[in-house]
Amino acid sequence: MTIWVDASAGASGDMLLGALIGAGVPLALLQDAVDAVSPEPVALRAEQVDRGGLLATRCHVEVADSSTHRTWRDVRDLLVAAGLDEQVRAAALAVFARLAAAEGAVHGHDADDVHLHEVGALDAIADVVGVCAGLAHLRDRVGGPVVVGTVAVGSGRVGAAHGSLPVPVPAVVALLRGAPSYAGPPGAAPAEMCTPTGAALLSTLGDAWGPQPALVLEDVGVGAGGRDPDTHANVVRVLAGPAVDAGPTRPPATDEELVLEANVDDLDPRLWPGVLEALMAAGAADAWLTPVLMKKGRPAHTLSVLVRPEHAAAVRGVVFRETSTIGLREHPVTKRALPREVVEVQVAGAPVRVKVSRHEGRAVTAQPEWEDVAAVARVAGRPARAVLAEARSQAWRLLEEDTAWS
Repeated sequence: MTIWVDASAGASGDMLLGALIGAGVPLALLQDAVDAVSPEPVALRAEQVDRGGLLATRCHVEVADSSTHRTWRDVRDLLVAAGLDEQVRAAALAVFARLAAAEGAVHGHDADDVHLHEVGALDAIADVVGVCAGLAHLRDRVGGPVVVGTVAVGSGRVGAAHGSLPVPVPAVVALLRGAPSYAGPPGAAPAEMCTPTGAALLSTLGDAWGPQPALVLEDVGVGAGGRDPDTHANVVRVLAGPAVDAGPTRPPATDEELVLEANVDDLDPRLWPGVLEALMAAGAADAWLTPVLMKKGRPAHTLSVLVRPEHAAAVRGVVFRETSTIGLREHPVTKRALPREVVEVQVAGAPVRVKVSRHEGRAVTAQPEWEDVAAVARVAGRPARAVLAEARSQAWRLLEEDTAWS
């Protein structure tokens, strides 16, 4: 399965919310996630509207007036304390980490202390958390990668908390570095088409950039923006369905990432689990420790972090804040990743998600999600290893019945 996001008319948080609702994500699921985080009442309301002759879903984020400006540290505390699914929490933390890193870079401030202004307002918190929850729901249902098309960023100037800014605004430029973008549809009037929130969501949650992959279309969502220009339909589209070609949407050998490393010999070892968790929340693809023996026979750990270039700034910040190191080694690596999808099996009457990887279209691994296995084991009173074995066995039987497997 594949999910493709058409951002050729731009993107914002509320447009993506509308597209996800149109693709079948329940509004109540989004509202529950927002309620779990927001310190003040926020209501989501969906309506059908016309945009350039297209029927689209407009998601209104209704909040009371609030003058509170929150820093990234404040928003992170709200997310960490919220009763969210861990997958949704990690995604939302990664999105806001990218936003804070981008704002800090363009304004010359430490990411933790950046006042996020519009980004930290209640409606933007709702946008980020709602989109992360909605996309997680859609990915659990259809599986597969999220591919994002060329993003329309707009042109002209726009008023912001820092005064009049050129479009695309500096934060969007930083967030979309390395991504395909353009000014917008021909004849479109100067306007901001991609907001910082929209850029952070697309660049953090997307797995690849490119045109629509070959797929058998099943779910379509069309999300409306607030404006209704005469020149084009102001919408974001989400298209989902089984991939026609099970191969990756971009050559895997060109998927370049960074490895950041530091030797640390003076950190209380009880702090390491929290450090690794914070690195993953900041956007790291993986993080691990290797025991080493340093000069003068001193025991230490080498901290290694695998990260995409666009997440590197946020990850560096975590390393320098949470550990005692004063330097990092960095080197590029080429990652060859297999395409993945999620299937669901039933164990003891409860669902267990299983992550499946394919090589040349053939399933080669089927790994149950440990959180699901542990939850079923607790409720059913069965050993976790027995639940794990049954889930894996059921997944392989399901794959063997799939004609695409052979």
